[in-house]
Amino acid sequence: MKKVVGTMFFDNNSLLIDKPRKRSTYQMIGGSVEDGETPKDAAIRECHEELGSEAIFDEDKLTLVMEFDEIATSDGITPIHFYVFKYEGKLLGNLQTSDEIEKFLWYNSDYGTDILSNTLKNEVIPYCLQKELIK
Repeated sequence: MKKVVGTMFFDNNSLLIDKPRKRSTYQMIGGSVEDGETPKDAAIRECHEELGSEAIFDEDKLTLVMEFDEIATSDGITPIHFYVFKYEGKLLGNLQTSDEIEKFLWYNSDYGTDILSNTLKNEVIPYCLQKELIK
């Protein structure tokens, strides 16, 4: 089963998500766990790749808060095991878009769920609402 990570950053009762250029929906900051990586190592690498070199965060403040199995949003058929980390601090610096990432959004429930990947819609946002991490 393919292993995937996502990291939650919060600010002002909103969750940071990003929109890849190749997808129509927003997703978590994250991606695949590569061979030889732990899920936490993958989460740290993906944060650096997707947020850009000007984003500042303490790698020691990532805590595993959720794990679940689902089908990948990208193709609708691949089974994945998803590890979700929560950043226990405030993300500093500047976010940079890239060839992969088109834009960022500080998400709260006012945006609705139509713009979200299945992972966000079905697992992460309900968790965030239940824990009162977002409004």
